[in-house]
Amino acid sequence: MSDRAKRIRRNRPGGKADTAKVDLTAVVVAVSENEPCVLTIGQTDTLPSGPLALEHRSLQSGLRTWVEEQTGHPLGYIEQLYTFADRDRAGTELEQRVISISYLALTRKEHATAPSRSGWQSWYDYFPWEDQRAGTPPMMSDVLRPRLSEWAESADDNATLLERRRRTAIAFGFDDRPWNEDLALKRYELLYEAALVEEAMRGSTLPPPVRGKSMVSDHRRILATGIARLRSKIKYRPVVFELMPPAFTLLQLQRTVEALAGRLIHKPNFRRLIEQHELVEETGETTAETGGRPAKLYRFRHAVLEEGEVAGAKLPLARA
Repeated sequence: MSDRAKRIRRNRPGGKADTAKVDLTAVVVAVSENEPCVLTIGQTDTLPSGPLALEHRSLQSGLRTWVEEQTGHPLGYIEQLYTFADRDRAGTELEQRVISISYLALTRKEHATAPSRSGWQSWYDYFPWEDQRAGTPPMMSDVLRPRLSEWAESADDNATLLERRRRTAIAFGFDDRPWNEDLALKRYELLYEAALVEEAMRGSTLPPPVRGKSMVSDHRRILATGIARLRSKIKYRPVVFELMPPAFTLLQLQRTVEALAGRLIHKPNFRRLIEQHELVEETGETTAETGGRPAKLYRFRHAVLEEGEVAGAKLPLARA
């Protein structure tokens, strides 16, 4: 054996080579009954995933194969999110390094084609502080702020103390700073750094200080990445229509956007934005399912994509 080969072997039983496993991981999102949902598999909170195999024609085809096999959901819209390759990302219990190439996929729940061992979970079960539709959650002031303040005060020097305070205020909207829904990943990573979520406390017998369901490995970080990407994307690309039925009311469209953003939207301004960019067109039909007078049904105007038009404006958020 060459010196180089010896250097890349670890001193473990059987002399197993120090190699990396490449996984394809999917954040599959749908919106149901005004709740943004993520698809999980098995008895644990796990995102659909599987190893890249030689027979897979490409990364995307491999991901589509794994997701459909595990969940029964064929994927439509899909885009690559991020490649996670940190050495400690899967915990110390795994001997082999794992690299995850993650993707964001948008679908509708009714697209499932076969029974599966998968299920839909509200993404606010994992990140309860992200849902600001009913106002600032009590946990922000009752738990998050005091625990993050305690973490900042534990800094070894004044410069680190001030930096932690600044990052916390920006991420969580403290000290009269505005809440930025796009910072979902930064908020989770800050809580992880402060050891306030379960994933940062694995091996400890103490309960996590901050409520929110954990996920296997670093899947909650991957999910936070998908949330941040989608919240940003709906402001300049009409991807929200991938989550809508073929015909919908403008109120249903608004509620879907609000569910994803975790914020309420100013109704007249939202409708004005939709009209200005000519994103939808009337179907000529109405529905009485709204409970009041019949509401007009609309569909996405696909010509928008051909014309290169995008919804390039900030969401008209309602005032807190």
